Amino acid sequence: MSGLELFAAALGVIAVWLTVKQNPWCWPIGLVMVLLYSWIFFEVKLYSDMLLQVIYAALQIYGWWQWTRSGETRHGREVSRLPTSAVAVSLAIGAAGSLLLGAAMAHWTDAAQPWLDAALTGFSLVAQVWMAQKRVQCWPLWIALDVIFVGLFLYKGLYLTATLYALFTVIAVQGWREWRADPALHA
Repeated sequence: MSGLELFAAALGVIAVWLTVKQNPWCWPIGLVMVLLYSWIFFEVKLYSDMLLQVIYAALQIYGWWQWTRSGETRHGREVSRLPTSAVAVSLAIGAAGSLLLGAAMAHWTDAAQPWLDAALTGFSLVAQVWMAQKRVQCWPLWIALDVIFVGLFLYKGLYLTATLYALFTVIAVQGWREWRADPALHA
């Protein structure tokens, strides 16, 4: 464990907790966290996770814009549900991206876990886009991904990051509860 990993993990807890509370400050704090984690994952040869963090950086900006832009009612985006067909299409895109990335990482890099890392990356992108759009379905997907991430990070000796993702799992359960109870879903 490094001081950098500790700082990034602390920022991660703050960012995810602020996301649950629908506070738009989750996005700039998350931006700093993902930039730090991109370096951490590079150091341990989790290249798909490193790439994921770089893409997350762009999605942090997108999420901040989505959550703070003014509309006719002067409110940012509200919590909503994706139709089942959109969920299926998004998950299919995540699976296809996972396979392509996994093949690339297995063939052209010395990635530690090319296929698992790529699958987690592909589906995390789906979850992150859903989160930026305040789709309630982001939370159960995050729960499943976070549990698998815990195992991967334990395997790689990133014990603090594994603990962070275990905490993310607990926070995601709370996020799912709170967002499902949001009045915007029942309007």
